Amino acid sequence: MKHLLIFIFSCCSLSVFGQALPVMLPTLGKSIEKSTQGEIDFYEMRKKCEKFWEQYQADFDFSQLNEAEKKLLDFCETAQFDYWDVLSPGCSWYCGGGLDTVTASSYLKAEGSNQYLPKNIHDFSYKTPWVEGVPGYGIGESISCHFPPENPRITEIIIVNGYVKSEQAWKDNSRVRKLKMYLNNKPYAMLILEDSRKEQHFKFEPLGYDDRDDNEALLKQPWWTIKFEIVEVYPGDKFDDTALSEIYFDGIDVH
Repeated sequence: MKHLLIFIFSCCSLSVFGQALPVMLPTLGKSIEKSTQGEIDFYEMRKKCEKFWEQYQADFDFSQLNEAEKKLLDFCETAQFDYWDVLSPGCSWYCGGGLDTVTASSYLKAEGSNQYLPKNIHDFSYKTPWVEGVPGYGIGESISCHFPPENPRITEIIIVNGYVKSEQAWKDNSRVRKLKMYLNNKPYAMLILEDSRKEQHFKFEPLGYDDRDDNEALLKQPWWTIKFEIVEVYPGDKFDDTALSEIYFDGIDVH
């Protein structure tokens, strides 16, 4: 009976002003298998790459490499980035897009060198999360992304749930189960997140200004905002602090 009541309450909570709020489930992407030891190993390999490139000149016949050297070469050719980077090198939607500012209703105070600021949610690093800063699980706390009117339209939101810098940090801290999404402060959708270290992709009809033919008129339009509010969580094994490591976007209007 208790589970039935919880289910009924959950369903009712998805209604806004008598209208059903769309419920969206994610498509899971790549798994974030990061750790402090992984970071150390990565940069040790980078040092080997530097020696590798010094040793082999451009006219070297790479077909003569042994298996260990070929494996190192494969790593060196794809490791031109920071270990914690969210985006791979090369052009993306962010070549012509990206938000301007991020604000939050609260954030956890720094602990030593660890910062939990709102800007962490969109710094393209898996290492640094935003963590809400109120007692308890942070139900009702929110983080908002603010866009200028000319910003390219968004068709996909990618969320990295929890504190993913290590498996232990992810388990210890709470993760989000339900995020209520607002567009310009109006309820837009309920995002149901899985309890997973994988990236979670949500697809949308284009968000932003559709009429882009008159740039002067476009620039006079108001800024627009996407807000994410914590509705329900997966409790952490050790802490009730709720973390989101990253929210980033993909879309159209940039090519």
